[in-house]
Amino acid sequence: MPKMKTKASAKKRFSLTAKGKVRRNVANKRHLLTAKPTKMKRQSRGTEILCAADARIVKKFLPYG
Repeated sequence: MPKMKTKASAKKRFSLTAKGKVRRNVANKRHLLTAKPTKMKRQSRGTEILCAADARIVKKFLPYG
């Protein structure tokens, strides 16, 4: 059987933790930052864990993750 293909877009946006949870970057940190409150920018640092329903979808896109 041929290998399954990984979705390139998912490979760039998501990573898996050691326990298999899906980690993503937080939104609203790319541009137009002067118009956004400091609290929003501070809370958008780092990464978040996806909820179980969304993680199930993303894991289909990362078969070897």
